[in-house]
Amino acid sequence: MRLILDTSQVKFMVSKEAEPKRDNQTGAQKHDRQTNAPLFVVELVAKESGNGAEVIKVTTAGAPPAVTEDQHVIPHGLQALPWAQNGRNGVAFRAESIEPVAVSKSTPRPGSGTES
Repeated sequence: MRLILDTSQVKFMVSKEAEPKRDNQTGAQKHDRQTNAPLFVVELVAKESGNGAEVIKVTTAGAPPAVTEDQHVIPHGLQALPWAQNGRNGVAFRAESIEPVAVSKSTPRPGSGTES
């Protein structure tokens, strides 16, 4: 079962840049079962106001997300995939894409030393 997550109240920041998702036994990069696109994993800090933060690993398919450490991002189409195997269980996260948050240029505040 895939659960689509509402991330409208959550801020995400990259804690570890994209790297290939590897098979634990062979070390080969994993590929999407339906599209055969290569899989990548990005480690994100998910912070919800008043509820603290959690580190999650998010998998994407295709080209590696062009994001850098400490960058604020938006995971589009974030899904939670509960799993259970060999007496272990957890939740895997997958997103359609992970994109940087657009940085807006703000007006300098008086006294900030950045006025012209």
